[in-house]
Amino acid sequence: MRAELEALSRDISKSVALLRRRLDWDVALRRLDELDALSERPDLWDNPQEAQSLMRERNRIQASVEAVRQLERDLTDNVELAEMAEAEGDEDMIEEARKGLVEAKIRADRAELEALLSGEADGNDAYLEINAGAGGTESQDWASILRRMYVRWAQSRGMSVEEIEESVGEEAGIKSSTLLIKGENAFGWLKTESGVHRLVRISPFDSAAKRHTSFSSVWVYPVVDDTIVIDIQDKDVRIDTYRASGAGGQHINKTDSAVRITHLPTGIACASQQERSQHKNRDIAWKMLRARLYEMELQKREAAANALEDQKTDIGWGHQIRSYVLQPYQMVKDLRTWAETSDPSGVLDGDLDMFMAASLAQRVGVATDPDQE
Repeated sequence: MRAELEALSRDISKSVALLRRRLDWDVALRRLDELDALSERPDLWDNPQEAQSLMRERNRIQASVEAVRQLERDLTDNVELAEMAEAEGDEDMIEEARKGLVEAKIRADRAELEALLSGEADGNDAYLEINAGAGGTESQDWASILRRMYVRWAQSRGMSVEEIEESVGEEAGIKSSTLLIKGENAFGWLKTESGVHRLVRISPFDSAAKRHTSFSSVWVYPVVDDTIVIDIQDKDVRIDTYRASGAGGQHINKTDSAVRITHLPTGIACASQQERSQHKNRDIAWKMLRARLYEMELQKREAAANALEDQKTDIGWGHQIRSYVLQPYQMVKDLRTWAETSDPSGVLDGDLDMFMAASLAQRVGVATDPDQE
């Protein structure tokens, strides 16, 4: 028990030190004082856009500072409790201290990951788009498996998922799907999932039970609010209406309620068919287009990231970011970070944090081991 308590205490102490360094503790405290003073100005809300930006920054820094302080309090309280319990020989109290340190360690690990989410739009909701690659039913089934994986991941984090558009495959699976994922730091967590995903398995659609390789692409972009101005000229867009596919009642299948908006200079197309009203679907498609264009701008600002269009050259060999192998062995491997696991069932059931953490750390150029910083 003593060894476990000491190990937990060391790990939490390392996490606290790491979080302080990433936060630049003294600078963060000074900035928080400045923001507190600015937030008390009587004319603050004369400029709502500036006020919202200020309050978002204040809340973000305050939450980070309080998370570190809470970890420090929990560490001190539980270590003192354990020392007192050991002196008194109280096993129940020692177990209580152990549980307290275990809970603090879990929160410390989570805080370390969240400290990597410092991008301009990381706190926003996210659109997640899945497209099946060449290969017909095989790839379309793989696309539907990916869709389920991300829905499970989002739900495990208490996020909500809304279906924006879906094109169903002829025999099984989906040709494409667009989801709106709402939750704290949704885009920040999901942004490194953009790319081509490769599956190797014994095909359930092959009577000869041969091994097949399938590809599907995932693209993630942030929901943007009205404070972010995206200039789109009317002459640069084409708006098409069409009859929605899939379930939805008589009305949605008999009228041209679905809307697709294509941005001609970039070729980006955004579609919505979730609403029965063409007007509502048009509004959703416009929001998605603005989000896509904003994400392209974010990509341009990231010197370490490849340009989005360079990544999207092909959904096939040589462009995948992650391989999911079910046969002849069991493995999921990220080809950017080399993070891997022998539990593909868990990954396909939504356990993606390991891969997201490694990709985020690589993207911002920090070590994943506190001892390496």
